[in-house]
Amino acid sequence: MLNGVELDEHGDWSTDGAWETRNSAGRKLDLARWQARLDQLCTEHHVPGASMAVFVDGTVHEWASGVLHRGTGVEATTDSVFQMGSIAKIYTATLVMQLVESGQLELDAPVTDVLPEFSIGDPEATRMITIRRLLSHTSGLTCDFNHDSGRGDDCLAKYVEAAKNVALDCPPGSAISYSSVGYNVLGRIVEVVTGKTWDEALKDLLLTPLGLTHTMTLPEEALRFRAAMGHLGEPGQDPAPAPQWDMMPRSAGPYGRVIATAGDLARLARMHLAGGVAEDGTRVLSEEAVALMQRRVVDCPDKWTVSSDGWGLGWTLYDWNGVEGYGHDGASIGQYGYLRVVPSAGVAVALLTNGGGAREVYAALYRELLADLAGVAMPEPFAPSVTPPVVDWAPLVGTYRREGVVITVTEKGGAGHALYEFVDGMKDLSKPLQIDLLPVTGTAFAGTGVGSAFSTDYTPVVFSVLPDGTRCVYIGMRCAPKAGPEPAGH
Repeated sequence: MLNGVELDEHGDWSTDGAWETRNSAGRKLDLARWQARLDQLCTEHHVPGASMAVFVDGTVHEWASGVLHRGTGVEATTDSVFQMGSIAKIYTATLVMQLVESGQLELDAPVTDVLPEFSIGDPEATRMITIRRLLSHTSGLTCDFNHDSGRGDDCLAKYVEAAKNVALDCPPGSAISYSSVGYNVLGRIVEVVTGKTWDEALKDLLLTPLGLTHTMTLPEEALRFRAAMGHLGEPGQDPAPAPQWDMMPRSAGPYGRVIATAGDLARLARMHLAGGVAEDGTRVLSEEAVALMQRRVVDCPDKWTVSSDGWGLGWTLYDWNGVEGYGHDGASIGQYGYLRVVPSAGVAVALLTNGGGAREVYAALYRELLADLAGVAMPEPFAPSVTPPVVDWAPLVGTYRREGVVITVTEKGGAGHALYEFVDGMKDLSKPLQIDLLPVTGTAFAGTGVGSAFSTDYTPVVFSVLPDGTRCVYIGMRCAPKAGPEPAGH
């Protein structure tokens, strides 16, 4: 038993005890069919290049399409590596759970037990931030604290020091608020416990035992392989190579920089599907720890931004009309990745892309693949309600604030609007965004006018209430509590 999760009567971890049965089902992939579909969708949605891997019936199948760089014309292949953005959080979470399993960390211990220097200014709130809350995005720590702490091996230590007294999005334990800062703190905890840099610990404890030879964390390591270049451009048009391959500092590693092939990402998922055992039989994580990572910690008011119904310890959790799954999304400069795992079917699908309408390719491809292989009916794309509900705007209008962002919600003639402004350390990130709010439900809205700052689709804008009664709004899975009434003049 690990933190209250038990094995089944046979000693095998599984949601239904049917791992062996599932893998003897004999499903076969029509490889040519899915290659043609990948090619078609990438062309249709102006995605320069992509790599896809499917794990099913004990085998990882891989495909590639298009080019890695539209300027050079280098072909994408299955051994090409892509930046995976926030999918890195799954690697960090798995690494942390290895340390929990070995007794070197306790999930409910305050962070300060390991990092005495960690502080958010309020001693009581600081003590409420635990390892479990960092893993599940319930620490209240903000997401977008941009700080370049250099290229040295001390970059994470410097980052955590610089993040002292950064404002919370919401009180610890009160709600989910997606936090990259929290995962950098976890990365630093890994360093203190192991005596290695996060990069070294990940390689030694996870990548090497799993045999992930095409997975790395540093740009100079990526240059050993065929590396995808991100592309940027207007929706519906062929994008151009981004001005830089990577804009993130080294300290972004634990939350946002793992570089890999789609096949290697699928093999990481395979280990989780197999209850913590690598392909060669090496045990990397216990069955109990694997199950605990998939156990729901918190529900998500915003069920649309990353298709999340809840969050576990690292994993985004999905409920596809009663079929449960887990996975994670990620994005860097012009590169987008998607991982979905269906444990009841023993299936994992990984897609890595380098620009264009990647989300549209993901939505169409996964809807077809998961229906075919796992009987999953994915939800329809997020969009305004055909029959708009009546909205009570009175409690929703006002000013909402989180670190680096102010959101002003107004209403005129029954129509809602949000002004999204970057302030303080993020004030130069983008010009203010004017967002029209089109009702989906009485508290969830399809935002227009956001554009590439978040996605090419409608942007979910979701209102909720914290346990103390404070109203909040979610945009980009970040929680911004209400700071005041509607400003005069709006």
